[in-house]
Amino acid sequence: MAGTKPLRQRMIEDMTVRDLSPSTQQSYIYAIAKFSRYFGCAPDRLSFEQARTYQLHLVGQKRS
Repeated sequence: MAGTKPLRQRMIEDMTVRDLSPSTQQSYIYAIAKFSRYFGCAPDRLSFEQARTYQLHLVGQKRS
């Protein structure tokens, strides 16, 4: 995958090893992209506390 960032490539490889379907992989990548956009920074710079904050945000919007 030319041009794929190392973190994204690692995530794809890990999901492939776990035998996740391509559609599941696409959904997970989309979810991480939304999480990253919410805080305006790369996912590898986000903390566990920010993950918790985002989860609370999703629950507040009736999502999980």
